[in-house]
Amino acid sequence: MAYYIKKKLWQIDGLRPTPEKIYYRRRTVLKKLGIISGGLLGGSTLLSGCTQKPNREKSNPEQPGVISNHFNFDGMADLYPARRNEKYALDRPLTDEYHATHKNNFYEFISRQDPDIYNVYKFVSDFENRDWKIEVSGLADNTGTFYLEDLIKKMGLEERTYRFRCVERWSMAVPWTGFPLAKLIKYFAPKNEARFVAMVSYSNAEQMEGVRNLTHYPWPYSEGLTMEEATNELAFMATGLYGKPIPKQNGAPIRLVVPWKYGYKNIKSIVKITFTDQQPKTFWNQVAPTEYPFTSNVDPSVPHPRWSQAFEQMIPDGEKRPTLKYNGYEKLVAHLYT
Repeated sequence: MAYYIKKKLWQIDGLRPTPEKIYYRRRTVLKKLGIISGGLLGGSTLLSGCTQKPNREKSNPEQPGVISNHFNFDGMADLYPARRNEKYALDRPLTDEYHATHKNNFYEFISRQDPDIYNVYKFVSDFENRDWKIEVSGLADNTGTFYLEDLIKKMGLEERTYRFRCVERWSMAVPWTGFPLAKLIKYFAPKNEARFVAMVSYSNAEQMEGVRNLTHYPWPYSEGLTMEEATNELAFMATGLYGKPIPKQNGAPIRLVVPWKYGYKNIKSIVKITFTDQQPKTFWNQVAPTEYPFTSNVDPSVPHPRWSQAFEQMIPDGEKRPTLKYNGYEKLVAHLYT
């Protein structure tokens, strides 16, 4: 299927907005000049709080005095774009950013107003992700509740280009920004008896129409990996896309990327991580266990019960390509399944 996008006025060449990084950086310059947060305004608190926990209820930097529902922290704009890790170079061109951010299957945001389940980008404005925390529990030494801001600063960021394959056969190639899941797991120090990593997505019926209306689904969305899968070098926690913080419809502010598995394993908007010795229940496996097994590796020789997986169709033009075993990452992950 081909997808045709009509340009809007703000997409016309020559009418581009100021790049985000430059926009945010102007505040840093103004602070140094003493024009913001004291300085020439007569305040003496320009440097107050530097050694304290940042104020999590701060105003939106784009509109002073207005509380934003977008995840953000001081200095975040300077982290993007991150340096690209060339080890993960691709065999195909990157998907256009517009299409990668406007074809998203995120069931929490499916709306009765629009029958197209991929138009979730229209219905994410109420999603509150400003003050993001992740609860870590289970068989690990370092558990508790962690601010995502602190984790990002501790882990650091890099960019990786990965193939992305949906179970419904469409595929993309996108540049994710984030950090290795293995690095995060090491920080939480799981115990030897931990065999699985379970994850849970944010779920709020007031902010998410799909959660509110699709009451027959087992919310919140949940997924899991074996410890071996989770610590594989490919497993990635993404906080950005196309050199910018990740959009809400793509799983802001943090999501999992495991490029050798079908897309539904790549859980979005993560709020809980649990280390366990039992295989965790997962969302789609509970809905249709014969169609969505726990492992869910990309495999052209294993058809979905309702369609073949022998080929994929690239977004946006529908170009057909043969499906690659483990989505082309066989050398790095095949040993996990011997």
